[in-house]
Amino acid sequence: MEFWEFIKSLTNPETIIHYGGLALLLTIIFAENGILFGFFLPGDSLIFLAGLICSTQPELLGVDIVSLTSLMFIAAVAGSLFGYGFGIKVGPPVFERSESIFFKKKYVDVTRSFYEKHGGKTLILGRFLPIIRTFAPILAGVIKVNFKTFMLFNIIGGALWICSLSLIGYFLGENFPQIKHYVEYIILGFILVTSVIVVRTYIKHKQELKRKQQQS
Repeated sequence: MEFWEFIKSLTNPETIIHYGGLALLLTIIFAENGILFGFFLPGDSLIFLAGLICSTQPELLGVDIVSLTSLMFIAAVAGSLFGYGFGIKVGPPVFERSESIFFKKKYVDVTRSFYEKHGGKTLILGRFLPIIRTFAPILAGVIKVNFKTFMLFNIIGGALWICSLSLIGYFLGENFPQIKHYVEYIILGFILVTSVIVVRTYIKHKQELKRKQQQS
């Protein structure tokens, strides 16, 4: 029971920052960007909230916004690099494993579909989408994307993702400090928007597969 309570707490951005501080924040950003089981972690809302708290309750994280964004950027890039290396080392079998609570074939299907449509830019665009954010660097390793190309997209994607969300949160907190009272609604908004995009991508992937089967 305690284990599941701990897992549940990892999906709550407020709990992560209030009780885990900067160390847990960076660990989760790293994990969500390239470790298979990291897909369920709250990346977007967590980064936004970190920026918001940095302006409204700076003592919780103990760093200024420049240091915060720099550390989160390093964690994001390092996490994706780990995922890329894991994909290269393990290869295709990593996506042929049996399904479990931490791995579903549909996660790979969504990422592969996104990759087929956007190519290397998936490492940038996918940064803003749960599931794709986790599986894209692993898939890049599996299909052996050129390392320099991977790192270019990895750095650009990490910078855009971290800076945009954290700085929006920071400046909103600076100019509208009362926004901290509506954090729950903001987090819910992040979840709804990103979930809709991922579900639409999955549905389109299924429709495309069905269309190809009918044509063959």
